[in-house]
Amino acid sequence: MFSKTCEYAIRAMIFIAQQSRSGHKVGIKEIARGIDSPEFFIAKILQDLGRRGLLQSAKGRNGGFYLDKQLIKCSIADIVRAIDGDKLFSGCGLGLNHCSESKPCPIHHEFKKMRKNIFNMLQKARLNEFHELLDNNLAFLKRR
Repeated sequence: MFSKTCEYAIRAMIFIAQQSRSGHKVGIKEIARGIDSPEFFIAKILQDLGRRGLLQSAKGRNGGFYLDKQLIKCSIADIVRAIDGDKLFSGCGLGLNHCSESKPCPIHHEFKKMRKNIFNMLQKARLNEFHELLDNNLAFLKRR
């Protein structure tokens, strides 16, 4: 459903949100280990999210990536839009360029309902809401 880049972005942002709760800034190596991703790849993704205003960073000895009180409330949908665009939320289920209400593809009407449900779920899912699941090992950000 998401591109590999988007999957890593979501996992990294949730990981950073976990660390940011206690005021901890987290470096690339720690993020890569925490979500089981290649360092170089995650560094590029996080730079992009920072440029888009979804993530903050500080340089220096105590530097790293972090989320302030406002950014930690970011939705998963915001991250998906930043990385993959709106195609998941508005695109045709069969990939047609001109699928619409007046010229629907064969799965248009059912897919439109699914898109709406996916958007609502991801819009409601906020980065600051996953800490209990993760802290209690009821959810995971990497394969074990």
